[in-house]
Amino acid sequence: MNPRTLDHVALWVADRDAIAAVLTRDLGMHVIERTDRFTLVGSEARHGKLTLFAAEGAREQGALKHVGLRVSSVDGAADRLELGEGLDVRLVEAPTEVEYDLDHVALFATDPEGAAAEYLRYGFEPAEPAGDRPRVQVGGAYVEFHRGDAGRPERPLLNHLAVLVDSADEHEQGARDLGIEVDDVVDAPNTYAVFVWLPEGVRLEYVEHKPSFSLT
Repeated sequence: MNPRTLDHVALWVADRDAIAAVLTRDLGMHVIERTDRFTLVGSEARHGKLTLFAAEGAREQGALKHVGLRVSSVDGAADRLELGEGLDVRLVEAPTEVEYDLDHVALFATDPEGAAAEYLRYGFEPAEPAGDRPRVQVGGAYVEFHRGDAGRPERPLLNHLAVLVDSADEHEQGARDLGIEVDDVVDAPNTYAVFVWLPEGVRLEYVEHKPSFSLT
């Protein structure tokens, strides 16, 4: 299991256009792709992105605490934006190749240390804690664990986390060899993806970009 980067964070939201408008107006992102099902927003298609899936009605917070975006300088701007529907975005000042790249995803876990250890089975690497919060990393981006009960919501805000891999097939086989539950396999026009289950009911996508992947 050898994911390369944190590719995107996918969310269920009722008004994706309103959230996309704030992200493009206030955070220098742009709409990379919009379909009947989702809106893909980011500053650069081959770096960290947010995928806003269309959903009906209010969502439950569930496992997602907030999403952190990395910028080279906050420069007096607000470092926290509440975008509505429970989506909380934090800006993290740190060296970055691309502005507003994904820095981290903060998740609730009843056993943060145990969750961090379990994520290593899925190809994440150990990372220094952020204060008292255990973390793991993939390609320089982090998943950090905050103590709390994610519950098992029927309508969660978080759809899934996605990590970029060279071969989704190899990761599917690796997951099966480790006894990790494979939830779905999706062959899309630009990507090929395998979905598995992480602790606390979080879904993980191993996504492979096809040669046709040319989003900007």
